[in-house]
Amino acid sequence: MKRAIFPGSFDPLTLGHYDIIKRGVTLFDEVIVAIGVNSDKKYMFSLEERQMFIENAFSDEPKVKVVTYKGLTVDFCKEIEAGFILRGLRNPADFEFEKAIAHANRRLATIETVFLLTSARTSFISSSIVRDVIKNNGDYTKFVPDSVRVK
Repeated sequence: MKRAIFPGSFDPLTLGHYDIIKRGVTLFDEVIVAIGVNSDKKYMFSLEERQMFIENAFSDEPKVKVVTYKGLTVDFCKEIEAGFILRGLRNPADFEFEKAIAHANRRLATIETVFLLTSARTSFISSSIVRDVIKNNGDYTKFVPDSVRVK
């Protein structure tokens, strides 16, 4: 089975994330959306909310699973027998950052990183932009799947 993880904080899930996951299921037998837990980071949405946003967005897609994890991504990959890490690239800065992480991961384990370019219509969206729009009472719904709603 070709199993990939798509790691991130997903605070919140954006249309860019959604697009990469939807395209990932055409390449892999299973895509595990892995929400990393970082106790040093302050999140806008709780872990449970982030998990629910993703589960609801992909409720009709049996090839997508949602889990949480702590520690190194490569260690989690070994634990769940995932041979691939799926990542989206929006711009050259993303590429440089992700390339360094991919090289480090390859030194730590036999994990392949697969990069997908974001679609042109979502390439400008980031979770931090969405959080800023939410904080300033803007219409964030243009940037996230229908499952992501602020209470």
